[in-house]
Amino acid sequence: MVKHNSCAICVYLILSCMLFSLSCEADESPRLHIVYMGSLPKTPYSPTSHHLTMLQQVAVVDGNNIATNSILHSYKRSFNGFAAMLTEKQRQKLTHMEEVVSIFPSRTLQTHTTRSWDFIGLPLSTKENIAAETDVVIGVIDSGIWPESESFSDKGFGPIPKKWKGTCAGGKNFTCNKKIIGARSYVEVSARDNIGHGTHTSSIAAGNKVENVSFYGLAQGTARGGAPSARVAAYKACDASGDCSDASILAAFDDAIADGVDIISISLGPTWAREFHEDAISIGSFHAMERGILTVNSAGNAGPVASSVDSVAPWLLTVASSTIDRLFIDKVLLGNGKALTGNSVNAFMSNGTKFPIAIQNGNSSECPTDKGDLCLCVDSNLVNGKIVLCGNNIEGLDFAHVKGAIGGITEANGDIEKLLITSLPSLVLNSHDFAYLKSYLNSTNDPRAEILRSETILDHTAPLVADFSSRGPNIIVQEILKPDITAPGVDILAAYSPIASLSSGIFNDQRSAKYSILSGTSMACPHVAGIAAYVKTFHPNWSPAAIKSAIMTSAKPMNGSKSEIGEYAHGSGHVNPTQAVDPGLVYDIGKDDYIQMLCNFGYDNAKIKNISGDGASCSGVPNRSLISNLNYPALVAVVQPNASFNVGLKRTVTNVGSATSNYSATILPIPQINITVEPMILSFTSLNEKQSFVVTITGENLRTTDVLTSSLVWSDGTHNVRIPIVLTVSSFKKNVTNNTIQ
Repeated sequence: MVKHNSCAICVYLILSCMLFSLSCEADESPRLHIVYMGSLPKTPYSPTSHHLTMLQQVAVVDGNNIATNSILHSYKRSFNGFAAMLTEKQRQKLTHMEEVVSIFPSRTLQTHTTRSWDFIGLPLSTKENIAAETDVVIGVIDSGIWPESESFSDKGFGPIPKKWKGTCAGGKNFTCNKKIIGARSYVEVSARDNIGHGTHTSSIAAGNKVENVSFYGLAQGTARGGAPSARVAAYKACDASGDCSDASILAAFDDAIADGVDIISISLGPTWAREFHEDAISIGSFHAMERGILTVNSAGNAGPVASSVDSVAPWLLTVASSTIDRLFIDKVLLGNGKALTGNSVNAFMSNGTKFPIAIQNGNSSECPTDKGDLCLCVDSNLVNGKIVLCGNNIEGLDFAHVKGAIGGITEANGDIEKLLITSLPSLVLNSHDFAYLKSYLNSTNDPRAEILRSETILDHTAPLVADFSSRGPNIIVQEILKPDITAPGVDILAAYSPIASLSSGIFNDQRSAKYSILSGTSMACPHVAGIAAYVKTFHPNWSPAAIKSAIMTSAKPMNGSKSEIGEYAHGSGHVNPTQAVDPGLVYDIGKDDYIQMLCNFGYDNAKIKNISGDGASCSGVPNRSLISNLNYPALVAVVQPNASFNVGLKRTVTNVGSATSNYSATILPIPQINITVEPMILSFTSLNEKQSFVVTITGENLRTTDVLTSSLVWSDGTHNVRIPIVLTVSSFKKNVTNNTIQ
């Protein structure tokens, strides 16, 4: 069970100060800040002029005339705000201005990577609405794109959609085409992808069908995206190191929304979840939602730690990472004749030679033995021409290669799943086999081994949520279940930048590849972005929430999870794209619903007015208990420990299946609590008709460690519309207005 208490949250708040570099004391050195001002006014308005006027009002603070400096970014196309260098006193003075929703430091976010589409039930033979798909534009906010990749060829594509308002500003030697119809860069002079991440995610979402693709012969097959006929617009917000600033991310959102994209895929995030009004992705995706654009975001790679999911806004579709049924294995043949099987993506051919194994990697003051055992340092005199053992530090293999090692073996740190490509023949062994290897090493004066080339086998345990995939519960608002869904994100083959390093490190790997294998929630996210685009081709007028609901309620229940609370790992379950096209019922949510949720969360009228841009205000006092009534396709009830409870959760469904239909409810029973639904039958007589129901959960005397899960299924005999039910026990609530724990 997941344990979650006020002490943990207090630690989180302290860590936030350190991790986000927030100052606990006044810091007079200017630093880049985001000034978020909500929606653009509906009346004639000059954002840049207004932004400069605001800066002029604080220009004389400390004698630092910031108004004479250029604003790094003025957000003026899709929402209102700017990025500028501010001292702490200047920030405080701007904070008191009525038009300001929030001011926060521009922090650095990190990027979160053939067979997968067949595995999730979208084979090449799947029915496509190609004519509609060619009008769909997926905007990818990432590290850029490699335009010459065959995955982005425009052969066979017709004219660019007339609705497109974007531009090709990819820089020198960058050419768009009828597939890549837009490109912008906010961090470097070119939108060209230097690290491969953006190319990889873009091709997963919307790459062309390319036959006979492999990574040096491994995982050969047809590479393709979820919406291969869709167009791509690349927004480069991440630099060559994989760092992505809030300022650049908001600039990318500002442009993508105004350019006319239909879906946004963003495979990156902060270290910890942030308040909605101080998080660039939450802010940008809110304004995308206003314009009918669904934003799909990776959950993060900080699992399996509880509350590590950093994509928590309810208007985002948050994606966890899970395995597919293709498993890379590798074998090492020892000098004593024993063969050990591990895992790796090792494309190096073996010639039958058994090479010596290094007895030790370090034994000097420059490289002590304990650090050498983990390849944190390596003595080249001890490893040159040999196979090294690097403990559980797979990242050390590239460093050892620089020092002359010709092969490497590491021990799995937990489950073997997220394989890294290294610059030398290598593999990962489980703890039992690694211990045997060390025993063999000590049993002979001439230990030797041969590392074979990797091969693939069928993994019957898939899908399982990856150990690295970030988990819930949602630390900002417990009443919203996160992540929402899981999709393939382990060992995914997709397009790559030929100038990017193939290895986990930057050392000594001169190989180049047009397609490579990566793992992460970064790879799961564009799978769902592609599915969202696929669904949109059949339902072009559906809202972002309706598309999100269709994907979530049609998900397959997971066979298992490496988390005790599966819903905190995989949300609604595993993506099921063909069923998402015909979900039967959808749980729709509009902007006004989200605004009301923010009111109940504690946002005051001034913030709400600026965020909404339409003069909206909150009625009554904030009521946290009503957040659970947001029409979300998942039910979360938060109750107090050691007390009786009676919680009613209201939902409304819209009929998008058969005009005349009757749906009956089924609830998975669980011990300790009683769950009922009223009414038990929903009768529809027309399409788009809405019906409401209430789920009531009763019980008593639950412990703070208890998290109980169930599910509700509405079925008409053809459609099965399933949503998870999570009952969590907690004694704290977070108040957004003063950032305190109650």
